[in-house]
Amino acid sequence: MNKILAGIAATLLVAGAAMGAPKPPLKLVAKYKMPADVQGRFDHLAADVAGNRLFLAAESAHQVLVFNLHTGKYLRAIPNIEIPHAIFVRPALDRIYVTDGGAGEVRIFNTRTYRQIGAVKLKVDSDSIGYDAATHDLYVVNGGGDAHESYSMLSVVNTTSDAKVADIRIEGATLEAMALAEYSPLLYQNNPSKNLIDVVNRETRKVVATWPVTLCQHNVAMALDESTHRLFTACRSGAIVVFDTQTGKEMLLLKIPVGVDDLIFDPATKRLYASCWGDGGQIAVYHEDDPDHYSLLGMVPTGRGGKNEVLVPQMHRLFVTIPPAEAAPGEVYVYRVQ
Repeated sequence: MNKILAGIAATLLVAGAAMGAPKPPLKLVAKYKMPADVQGRFDHLAADVAGNRLFLAAESAHQVLVFNLHTGKYLRAIPNIEIPHAIFVRPALDRIYVTDGGAGEVRIFNTRTYRQIGAVKLKVDSDSIGYDAATHDLYVVNGGGDAHESYSMLSVVNTTSDAKVADIRIEGATLEAMALAEYSPLLYQNNPSKNLIDVVNRETRKVVATWPVTLCQHNVAMALDESTHRLFTACRSGAIVVFDTQTGKEMLLLKIPVGVDDLIFDPATKRLYASCWGDGGQIAVYHEDDPDHYSLLGMVPTGRGGKNEVLVPQMHRLFVTIPPAEAAPGEVYVYRVQ
């Protein structure tokens, strides 16, 4: 009888452990293969849900790769871009905008023919972008150290007229990712060369505040939860710092692997996704329990060099670029959001 009871107890323990085992926040469900001849460095991705396409900036190959968003079929490349960095698609106007850091411009392509139909001249190192859906303005960082200047530009390009409408000067040799508020005119700009966040008023086009980042180094990625007044800046040194946007004060530090490049906040699930190349490539996933408390849901393995991501909430999918390694071609890992 004791053996039977012991066996039942063991079975219940195993079942209980299985039932209580935490479900991973992301599950790898597909891998999209890149052409074997595409090598080198990569940067940001963009998803065009309406057009069923995924765009990937292949820096070293000087082109943007285009995939079928749902099937992963490789469709083509948009060639002859010196250093592609960030990509924005405006489906209503059949336009693709690509920042070219080498040429120092925003290149504009037709979404159907993929032919270049225009360009907006900026400074070299045109890179990270932010989009204001109300005004259709695209904010683009450019200039700085690569232009042999101690300051950088945050340029405003209107995507209806395809013209530059303003330059906002920001002191510092390098600017990185930004976040735009929807219900206020504020824009938050990472300034890693000074370990600051510059707060810009989009109406006056002036820097109205600067917030020191003291809890980590090289703040490059950014996300915003406007509903809780929380700004998240992610640093390559291996941390996310949570700021209170009402006071500009650092509130919390969340640990992540080193080498972050993209940070995404999903307001529907209250999740943060930080893609990092450290520890072989991982995505750190946190949940915002409330403005002052965050739970680590998991460190999800990706692959070597996997530092860029895009979330497509309509598909419950997260896409991560895995660069080529030795003889293996590059891939895009597709994760289902659990």
